[in-house]
Amino acid sequence: MTEAEALAAAPRRLLVDGGWRDAADGATMPVDDPATGDELAAVADGGPADALDALAAAAAAQPRWSARPPRERAEALRGLFEEMRAAREGLALLLTLEMGKPLAESREEVDYAAEYLRWFAEEAVRIEGGYAPSPDGRSRALVMKAPAGPGLVITPWNFPLVTATREIGPALAAGCTLVLKPAPETPLATLVLAECALRAGLPSGVLNVVTTSDPAAVTGALIDDGRLRVLAFTGSTAVGRELIARSADRALRLSMELGGNAPFLVFADADLDAALDGAMTAKTRNLGESCTAANRFLVDREVADEFAQRLADRMAELRMGRGTEEGVEVGPLIDVEKATSVEELVADAVARGATLLTGGTRPPGPGTFFPPTVLAGVPPDARILREEVFGPVAPITTFAGEDDAVAAANATDYGLAAYVYTRDLDRALRVAEHLQVGMVGLNRGVVSNVAAPFGGMKRSGFGRKGGREGIEEWLETKYVAMPAPVPPEPAATP
Repeated sequence: MTEAEALAAAPRRLLVDGGWRDAADGATMPVDDPATGDELAAVADGGPADALDALAAAAAAQPRWSARPPRERAEALRGLFEEMRAAREGLALLLTLEMGKPLAESREEVDYAAEYLRWFAEEAVRIEGGYAPSPDGRSRALVMKAPAGPGLVITPWNFPLVTATREIGPALAAGCTLVLKPAPETPLATLVLAECALRAGLPSGVLNVVTTSDPAAVTGALIDDGRLRVLAFTGSTAVGRELIARSADRALRLSMELGGNAPFLVFADADLDAALDGAMTAKTRNLGESCTAANRFLVDREVADEFAQRLADRMAELRMGRGTEEGVEVGPLIDVEKATSVEELVADAVARGATLLTGGTRPPGPGTFFPPTVLAGVPPDARILREEVFGPVAPITTFAGEDDAVAAANATDYGLAAYVYTRDLDRALRVAEHLQVGMVGLNRGVVSNVAAPFGGMKRSGFGRKGGREGIEEWLETKYVAMPAPVPPEPAATP
């Protein structure tokens, strides 16, 4: 499939109540290619009125969808999985065009995103309750699960499909209907996903998609509406905190996957080759624009110099360019603002005494590229150790001993993910238990897994996506108090 074919096939309008429509005022917004700065397409720019129409459709569909047998909901999700797999090449190409990641990584995202649909199709028929006697034996507790929706799902630009399907999957499996608001930077692949849902036969109103250049106005109107019951958000901690505050008056059910500041710990006994492989994955996957990306490299003093130089050598070899080009391993960052932010963090670290081993300077345009960068000897007061980088930059600092490593790793307001490399099993378990994070990669540079709970602690949010826990975000627990069954009358003696 060519770029022109993929773009021509992508819907450009809002999906409301099973049909495509323009924004109420006819407005559109551009979608740009970060590698060139050129406009790829113009899509509908929805407003509060469009969002409320979408919520009305979701609310009307909620009773019908929740009444569907679990097996039917499972089959609908399985159908969406199959449609998404069939659209793999077009979806991957759109991801690369609108977000910038290399095409090979875009294909991986499509595959990973589709697996959430298959996983939760299987979980739809395993929603369980309970039945138990009270301690005194005089009553019974019947516990059942009920859909918590309708819901609003807000997704970011860095993993547009994964963050959509890991909410669509459990929500639909649980019997909830949705309004989905994708990021304005990357709406195209999400709109194709919505078209896949229509082809799979998903009933009208179950999934609605509203694209907008004014997220605050659209989400605000939805949050203030009494028909909305669930808000699931993936994005920055700053925006997440605003949404939490805005939703407090309505006491919405919230699931928040927010920012990260993941430490990557390398102990002196680690397999250094494996640690370097893991570091490359944890740092450069998705251009480093990932909440689980390794943000701080904490390396034992004994091996720090060797690790830093070998990492710099490998980072310097990565080929940078437009993600559609053969052999490109590092594409552009999403926009000028993000590229400028990364450049400022690197400059701050160098000004405070860090040593630049490779990269560090933005090339001339077009595009918002930033080269793979390694900084050694980063001082503790550097901003880059406190703030989320969201780019292909590896700042390295050292530690002396296990206690020092754990203390440095936990010295942050965030707690999403961490990575630990050591050959000592006892140390691995000790460190994993003491790290204040929701996920630990032990001798591996990837933690993502559809069958495992994804989420964090502290300012990295609350709630879990994926795994068996993921569907609980979309279910309410209902308890029915019952009298104990009356024993039968004894049979009469003949």
